[in-house]
Amino acid sequence: MRLRATPKALALRLDGGERPEEIRALALPEGLPLEVEVAGPVGQEVLEALLALGRPFTLVPPRGRAPSGTLVLAKTLRAGERVEHPGTVVVLGDVNPGAEVVAGGDVIVVGKLRGLAHAGALGDEERFIFALSLEAKQLRIAGHLAQAPEGEEGRGPERARLLEGRIVVEPWAKTR
Repeated sequence: MRLRATPKALALRLDGGERPEEIRALALPEGLPLEVEVAGPVGQEVLEALLALGRPFTLVPPRGRAPSGTLVLAKTLRAGERVEHPGTVVVLGDVNPGAEVVAGGDVIVVGKLRGLAHAGALGDEERFIFALSLEAKQLRIAGHLAQAPEGEEGRGPERARLLEGRIVVEPWAKTR
């Protein structure tokens, strides 16, 4: 178990083997949110002790573990279709309104993105969404959500990423 302060939160890493008494003995300063990284097997008693602290917390994926693999779909996703994958998802086609792509890694659409895209669905804020034509009404990266302004059309290749806690969309030419 390791507790450290980051600029955004208190980060508690559980490696497995922690005892409930250790959790109850934690002296957590107020003012920063608590992020709990579970990197090993944790028993129910430890989780109950964590809840008994009476402090809200967010579970985050273990650092340094890359999302598993890339899923490549060579088709257009139609309304009602939903694709979920723990790694990166590449769509060689369009994502139509009503379709959803949820990825633990990045979302890359070689076509028009008009449906919902969620990159970093496992909590990784370093992930991004790329599309040749980004026309989605809603984007999600990790726990962040952005809605497109009304009447906004795709302006060519664009990338959406987190910058200072907000989702920003920028032309692809400026990101290289």
